[in-house]
Amino acid sequence: MALKEPDFTIGVEEEYLLVDKDSFDLAPAPEGLMEACKVRLENQVAPEYLNCQIEIGSRVCGTIGQAREDLRRLRSAVAEEAARFNLAPIAASCHPFSDWRDQHHTNKQRYNALRDDLGGVVRRMLICGQHVHVGIDNPDLRIDVMNQMRYFLPHLLALSCSSPFWQGQDTGLACYRLTVFDNLPRTGIPPQMDSWSTYERSVQAMTRVGVIEDSSKIWWDLRPSSRFPTIESRICDVSPLLETTLTIAALTQALCRMLWRLASRNQRWRLYDRFLIEENRWRAQRYGISEGLIDWGQREILPFDTLLQELIELVGQDADALQSLPEIEHALTILQTGTSADRQRAVHADALQAGSTPDQALRAVVRHLTEEFHADL
Repeated sequence: MALKEPDFTIGVEEEYLLVDKDSFDLAPAPEGLMEACKVRLENQVAPEYLNCQIEIGSRVCGTIGQAREDLRRLRSAVAEEAARFNLAPIAASCHPFSDWRDQHHTNKQRYNALRDDLGGVVRRMLICGQHVHVGIDNPDLRIDVMNQMRYFLPHLLALSCSSPFWQGQDTGLACYRLTVFDNLPRTGIPPQMDSWSTYERSVQAMTRVGVIEDSSKIWWDLRPSSRFPTIESRICDVSPLLETTLTIAALTQALCRMLWRLASRNQRWRLYDRFLIEENRWRAQRYGISEGLIDWGQREILPFDTLLQELIELVGQDADALQSLPEIEHALTILQTGTSADRQRAVHADALQAGSTPDQALRAVVRHLTEEFHADL
């Protein structure tokens, strides 16, 4: 019997930081802002753990083109309502100069419970990410795709890097966000699972002893969603430019279809040990797209442009089927223009060279991030 093709619907969640439009400092979301966003966007907008954050989630989309329309609408609405309070959203995973000690968490039962459960670790969560859901109804296929998809997570991360600065310092990393997030339990590259029942037994073992109440407290880089029949990629930084967000989402969707296509032919991508995949995860986190990743089949470090060309060829047939080839080929533009981390560093260096103080240079970076957020709206 042929393996039934999933719908491969797509959904995207993004977390934004709110900044004062004059000072570019972080600013808490006024109650009136959240109320106004709720009126326009209903359940597609929500507060996040810290009160200087706001989260949006797209509808279930059949194509990446539908996702573009919905995300543009969501981004525009948040920007317009924030402007009424002299605020602007930025889609970067870390604020370049703000101190997490100065921020306060949102006073909701869910977030109060997180504070109590995770202690000082969760206080540092001044970070934002992008999550991509891909619809796969069959739960065993969901697990099978997750096992194979782990290999490609560093490739996706490298393209998305937007967090080079932390508390006013250049960290030397393209993605500092993960160094903060990895302090939480149950994070990182997911373990290999034999089946959906194996996954369920593991979750039940945790819930029965009261460590977690449900699978939503499993924060792996890739996981079966706790709420939807989807596989959810969580490894990526949030992207200032909408087109980068769409490229990440399209690649995630096409990779899932490619792995299903292999399974329909009784084939599969080779499963690599988490130890090996995590080395590429670190390289992506440290260097972004500048220093290449390890091809574990060839056992050598290859330039990222070589790996990206291979990746585009690998999913070309699937991109055609999903109507997403232009968005996937946009990854080649990211190679030319750099990641957000690269562009932020360039703005910072230019400002210093022009005579700005270190503080002024960091504020120039935030100004740049507000401009990029609005560029595609």
